[in-house]
Amino acid sequence: MIILGINAYHGDSSAALIKDGILLAAIEEERIRRIKHWAGFPSEAVKWCLSYTGTNIRDVDYISISRNPLARFHKKIIRIFSKRPNFSFLKERLNNYGKVKGIKGNLAEILDINEKEIKAKVINVEHHRAHIASSFFVSPFKEASIVSIDGFGDFVSVMIGIGKENKIKILDIVEFPHSLGIFYTALTQFLGFWNYGDEYKVMGLSAFGKPIYLDEMKKIVKLQSNGLFKLDISYFLHDSEGVEMTWLNEKPVIGRIFSDKLIDLLGEPREKDGELSQRFRDIAISVQAMYEEAFFHILNKLYEKTGLKNIALAGGCIQNSLANGKIYDRTPFENVYIPPAAHDAGGAIGAAFYLWHQTLNKSREFEMKSPFWGPSFDKEEIRAVLDKGNIKYEELEDKQLIKRVVKDLTEGKVVGWFQGSSEWGPRALGNRSILADPRKNGMKDILNSRIKKREWFRPFAPVILEENVGEWFERCESVPFMEKVYNIKEEKRELIPTVCHMDGTGRLQTVSYEMNPKYYNLIKEFDKLTEVPILLNTSFNENEPIVNTPEEAIDCFLRTKMDVLVLEDYYLSRTY
Repeated sequence: MIILGINAYHGDSSAALIKDGILLAAIEEERIRRIKHWAGFPSEAVKWCLSYTGTNIRDVDYISISRNPLARFHKKIIRIFSKRPNFSFLKERLNNYGKVKGIKGNLAEILDINEKEIKAKVINVEHHRAHIASSFFVSPFKEASIVSIDGFGDFVSVMIGIGKENKIKILDIVEFPHSLGIFYTALTQFLGFWNYGDEYKVMGLSAFGKPIYLDEMKKIVKLQSNGLFKLDISYFLHDSEGVEMTWLNEKPVIGRIFSDKLIDLLGEPREKDGELSQRFRDIAISVQAMYEEAFFHILNKLYEKTGLKNIALAGGCIQNSLANGKIYDRTPFENVYIPPAAHDAGGAIGAAFYLWHQTLNKSREFEMKSPFWGPSFDKEEIRAVLDKGNIKYEELEDKQLIKRVVKDLTEGKVVGWFQGSSEWGPRALGNRSILADPRKNGMKDILNSRIKKREWFRPFAPVILEENVGEWFERCESVPFMEKVYNIKEEKRELIPTVCHMDGTGRLQTVSYEMNPKYYNLIKEFDKLTEVPILLNTSFNENEPIVNTPEEAIDCFLRTKMDVLVLEDYYLSRTY
């Protein structure tokens, strides 16, 4: 049985395909469109999933969508007309719902067939149920507490429950307009970061502040005795006026969320390119601290209800790696699973697995141990691209290639590393990465000025051999998807200054030989030479989605001041 999972008409649109309960392919539309967070119909992602797996749309049994326009429909209607939002907001919502309902027509159009030829049954899965399914149903847990937290989807911002075998049971929800995601996004805007998905910048900036505005934040977010929370809605516009949002066929845009009352509370907001004064740094850490208080309030109360030691989490807010890294210290949970795509893109996988397990009652066989579900390119394809561009290169066997790259890294060179299938989710995890020596003082400035061209306060991530985590970090835990931030041991921090953030932390990725042999061997060779089993790993891009194809990797290499590019076994250097 074949199921096509889709996240559409929302940020981070995506597609995934499973066959008989096994994931075969998954990709975000942005990787192909080259527009971050693409929010239209994932036409290119759908076409790639079908092509890669050799599947004809006529053979697909189900199309499962991570959105259900009818979920809490009466509450949506009452809210819309009682609050009298602006006309463009209402029009956008209705247009969005219409598009979701007309999914077969969209598929027929992009595949150039008659809609009647698509025999698949269309299933709508509630947004947060898809999030939860994207985590629990692909986790190693037979039973776990389950949590989804984001801005909002299908009128809900938080959903908690229990997962057992092939079923999930919902215990409680937080409904619109109360939302930790809305809280964090509104304060992200207040701090001058207006692009969709900029919340991670607040996390990076928070290391430079002190939480002296936490009392003010507690006036905004009110923790409740039932383990949930409410917002003081007067600090926001999304309920009283509605916020203009653009989700269709382009980069998502969200209008101003915070009200003038927030300005009365915190003072004037930062201009988009304004100075990041100490006041704004202190607000950033206060926002993060308030989020964490609410987050752990939810988790601890959930543990009281379930008593389960395992927890599986998803939703946009679960991209908050700072909070994720503290789950073990601030809750009784002993085992945590967060998928590589916890954000909305993961809804494509979640919708498919929710249908397979929850609706069709199929048993679980698949566990997501790897993040690599996107396109790969064989040597012949890559060589053809290089030859067409008249680009000089060497072809090296693995051992020779790894020794050459390690030598380059120790000499302070920056290496583009392109291998195998691309990553599923927002993180570069060793197949579409830029690598550098973490020991080099000034490497962060080199990367920012020559290649990444991003804000000075944003940290770079360490990738470490799984068996060495306990020697370098205060927690000895596998973190395969770069989903947590841990404290680096104090005595080790000066040895890896480029990946040690201002507060002594690192958003790490652990690598095992089983998950990625070539990447593992590269880091192992670096360790042999330097006695440091760590590399700096950042995404292979320059203010764009992570590169997807050899052509895009070469373009980024030539456009920036990267020193070396490795495409599978092909080695390119600027020294030629």
